[in-house]
Amino acid sequence: MARHIGIVACSTEGAALCYRTISAEAAPLMGEHMHPPISLHSHPLGTYMPAIRNGDWANVARLMLDSARRLAQIGAELAICPDNTIHQAFGLVEPDSPIPWLHIGRVVAQAASARGFRAVGVLGTKYLMEGPVYPDALAPAGVEALTPSADERQRIDDIIFGQLVYGQFPEQSRLYFNEVIEGLAVRGAQAAVLGCTEIPLLVRPDDCPLPTLDSTRLLARAALHEALA
Repeated sequence: MARHIGIVACSTEGAALCYRTISAEAAPLMGEHMHPPISLHSHPLGTYMPAIRNGDWANVARLMLDSARRLAQIGAELAICPDNTIHQAFGLVEPDSPIPWLHIGRVVAQAASARGFRAVGVLGTKYLMEGPVYPDALAPAGVEALTPSADERQRIDDIIFGQLVYGQFPEQSRLYFNEVIEGLAVRGAQAAVLGCTEIPLLVRPDDCPLPTLDSTRLLARAALHEALA
């Protein structure tokens, strides 16, 4: 029997993509129409945002732990969170969690190292791009984290919170992301971390100036393999 995966959701589109990826990629490993048991709990993004804006990571951790405990009560045996930004509270969550977690940044770092990348551009919310999640996750793997300029970070943040989390993916925004990624390539980035879990719904790998590290799907695959281990 596969282990029961608990998804601690924050934003809807990224959590849905993570859930769909686990389900879609399980069948070749488990058999027709099969996937591990999956449960999802979500406090609304609007509940998280005041704490995120205020840098109140203890309150973010409280919400994440509440979800983890609810999931554990209905049988979840491992937890994942398809939201990069709130992993800034991970250190406050992991010690008190009733079930083990996979860390999205560490999963991405492992993939970057396996592909031989030594410098990657990190795209996500401004809280993620300006925070420690990816520098801390990538450094042990010997991978440097590069981020866009301050103006670019703000515009990316506006696109994420004004469009992507609402399921809106305008072509103009996709082209802007490609433009920013081109700039990161000039600065030495060898790949682009799609570090907001909605970005993979906007940026197309076949049209991106750099190879992509899709944090959402990488986390989903890691959870699938952990559940089957």
